[in-house]
Amino acid sequence: MKTSNNTILITGGGSGIGFEIAKLFSQNGNKIIITGRNEERLQKAAARLENTTAIAADITSEEDVHQLVEKIKQDFPELNVLINNAGNASYYSLVTPEINAYEKAAEEMDTNFLSVIRLTEKLLPVLKAQESAAVVTVSSIVAFAPRKELSSYGASKAALHSYSQSLRLALEKTSGVKVFELMPPLVNTEFSKEIGGENGIAPEVVAEDLFKAFEEDTYEIHVGNTANIYKLFLSSPQMALEAMNQ
Repeated sequence: MKTSNNTILITGGGSGIGFEIAKLFSQNGNKIIITGRNEERLQKAAARLENTTAIAADITSEEDVHQLVEKIKQDFPELNVLINNAGNASYYSLVTPEINAYEKAAEEMDTNFLSVIRLTEKLLPVLKAQESAAVVTVSSIVAFAPRKELSSYGASKAALHSYSQSLRLALEKTSGVKVFELMPPLVNTEFSKEIGGENGIAPEVVAEDLFKAFEEDTYEIHVGNTANIYKLFLSSPQMALEAMNQ
């Protein structure tokens, strides 16, 4: 996959991993569109980046997605990369009575899985029209070995992993659209503050690994310690589960 002269839409691009991906790719000759719910944050982020446009949209809103897709078709018909980065995570115990696990799971499944399917499906015709194109999903190592305090987050990422594999197989013989799946470990961002994000890797590392994966056409990207947990999972799923829950 080429690493320059792309037009790239990044959901959740106003902060954290999304912002660092936008920054790195904008510095390497790409046109960037970032989207998210907080317009003020988006505009401030775009002002710090090269060749970047901010479009406020909530990807869990059908109407917002419709408007976003129509704007892309009108203003950026050359779009050839979609990076599904926006996410939602809740840290809680399944056995705490006052926690509404159903509501938390519904929110996470909507943001982390269902909204990805909707946006990707609506933009696939635009991507397929390009000579070179890619879809990126941002999942997690918890798709393989969940943490008990991130149960519904892990379930949503497991669903996203399955979707990513299926989409890759569906597209590989019918179009030029490549499907990359980015699997970061714990990352030091505002998003992960609740779950000890200050102990995680820098978001710049995640962006750099995605850039390298584009260069090498590596479709499943295990960032940092994710690679070690994945190897452990392949040899012993039970040991990987125990390691994730120490």
